[in-house]
Amino acid sequence: MSIKVIQPGLLSSIQDFGRTGYAQYGVPQSGVMDRYAAKIANLLVGNTQYEAVMETTLMGPTLQFQEEMLVALVGLEAVVTLNDEKLALLKPFEVKNGDVLQLKQITKGTRLYLAVKGGFLTEKKLESRSMYEPVTSSGLLRKDDELKVAEYKGEKEKAFAHIKFEAEKYESSQLEVFPGPEFHRLPEELKGELLTKKFSISKNNSRMAYQLEEKLENELPSILTQPVLPGTVQFTPGGNLIILMRDAQTTGGYPRIFQLTEESINLLAQKKQGDAIEFQLKQYEK
Repeated sequence: MSIKVIQPGLLSSIQDFGRTGYAQYGVPQSGVMDRYAAKIANLLVGNTQYEAVMETTLMGPTLQFQEEMLVALVGLEAVVTLNDEKLALLKPFEVKNGDVLQLKQITKGTRLYLAVKGGFLTEKKLESRSMYEPVTSSGLLRKDDELKVAEYKGEKEKAFAHIKFEAEKYESSQLEVFPGPEFHRLPEELKGELLTKKFSISKNNSRMAYQLEEKLENELPSILTQPVLPGTVQFTPGGNLIILMRDAQTTGGYPRIFQLTEESINLLAQKKQGDAIEFQLKQYEK
């Protein structure tokens, strides 16, 4: 069973929850940018949250189904058609051989997730199907790709159409963060500014990192290369704030002043250029 990619759209890829245990070899974690939305998509078709899904960004692909399948789409708002008929998000639906799905445009948020019953069975490398070149042969879907999926046995009754997607979570501009390893080295005045100022997302945003538009004066020197994670906020000597995302490198030499919570990474993954964010400090429980 497979799905043919008629047009790949913009930055579309297959992702699961990524690779763990390979940072020592310099391999990024990768995986879905918004784990919450991807999890809901999988649960709607009766999968576990860990099955591979299709992640689309801003403008999605055109897909042709080669067999009958059970499918779900999860995101905030998007224009989607099945055989030129408008289709609603957040509800599992069956497709037949030859049906054409067009994920035309994401109109609210940034990313949309497509799950199929049984999951995508595409190339698996280092225990994950997450596309990331050069770990996988390609980082993005390409025209005429044939995407293998699990066989569908008509088990629609095992899907969970009643699952609620809490879209209101994404209305917030507040990113919850924990203090990073170098946060204590910041002057008190600068700490206050970081926690009261609103920042905006620059045009430099990707699966690797989001850079913020506003700069702050920074007198902290660079550090010896240290481990970083998705959600690490780096503060460069030039005063730039960089928030690392799922495809980020595994080490870095800039001070690590914050670490985003998992929910905050999901939230940020749906923000786009010009959107406002602010940091809300949490403390580690003792």
